[in-house]
Amino acid sequence: MENLSAGRHGDGNGLYLVVDPSGTRRWNVRVVAKGQKNRRGGPLRTDFGLGSAELVTLPQARERALEYRRMAKQGLNPRRNATREIPSFEEVAQQVHIERLPTWKNAKHGAQWINTLRDYAFPKIGRMPVDSIGQPEVLMCLSPIWTEKHETARRLAQRIKIVLDVARSKGFRSGENPVTAIKEGQVLPKVKAKPKHHEAMRWRDVPAFYAALKRKKAMSANALMFTCLTGSRTGEVLGLRWAELDFKQRLWICPAERMKTGEEHRVPLTDEMLAILEPLKALQSDYVFEGQKRHQPLSNMSMLMLLRRMQVEGVTVHGLRSTFRDWAAEVANVPREVAEKSLAHTVGSEVERAYARSDLLDKRRDLMRKWSQFVTSGTSGEQ
Repeated sequence: MENLSAGRHGDGNGLYLVVDPSGTRRWNVRVVAKGQKNRRGGPLRTDFGLGSAELVTLPQARERALEYRRMAKQGLNPRRNATREIPSFEEVAQQVHIERLPTWKNAKHGAQWINTLRDYAFPKIGRMPVDSIGQPEVLMCLSPIWTEKHETARRLAQRIKIVLDVARSKGFRSGENPVTAIKEGQVLPKVKAKPKHHEAMRWRDVPAFYAALKRKKAMSANALMFTCLTGSRTGEVLGLRWAELDFKQRLWICPAERMKTGEEHRVPLTDEMLAILEPLKALQSDYVFEGQKRHQPLSNMSMLMLLRRMQVEGVTVHGLRSTFRDWAAEVANVPREVAEKSLAHTVGSEVERAYARSDLLDKRRDLMRKWSQFVTSGTSGEQ
């Protein structure tokens, strides 16, 4: 088929491959509509385009040609009654992205969703009609990154599946989703996930580290001290606004939309935490830990860069959460649920969580007070 000369090449039953002098190849079908006559009174023969041969395969062209012939046999005009034009995979994906914008947890997540498809799917299958995508086409996207970028490939598979499911719901596809078939058929090799561990500081070293940190005057030092004391995630601390703080109740209430778990999290505020916050009120900023730009938070890298300047090697900001967890288990000896709740981790099964509605605030308040006392034990004149 690739070497055919210019002209019309019949496949049978009215289906033709038309090759233009330029080499462009497209499908046409000629049908005779029952009961319809041309100007001379003879049978009305009409040609309909079925799309480029670059995008529409021979089996697809035959299927569409059969649909047109069936309509013509019933006396229907295929031009007015044919199934609507099939959109490309990219067109459907972009529409899905737009429709789901209000549901994204944040703008960054929404951008990551479409960018994954843009980088790994659109170059290979973006222009293909969404009904022509099967297992081979999906594998073209997944196979090159399945082992080296497994987490990315796994997310890519989920997003391709969503696009194809939506296309089916809108009548553009039929049959089983090829992503499901690939998964159930174990077509791709099993990849053992490599756990990613954030380097953590030994809990015994925290007091000396905090004492050195307290001598720093930078805003990043304030943020890092607060992060260390609260056991919170970087994004939760840097995004902290004054409205989230209840000084009367001595609570930081982090809203659900800013939490990884998607649930509101209450953090008890200790004397040391309040001592960090109070002087920052004078800045009258939207954010507690203001960065170089007015009413904008510190950058995500600010605390990590401070660690590097302090020559604290092999430790990450996130790793301080593990440090707190180790101390809670080895020194404070608190129940697992209390320590995990302090880190805003999801504890237990869905059924267990349904019955354990308390966030154990009173017990966590006592734990955070003891943690603050330990952390500041290396500073002179503190507690």
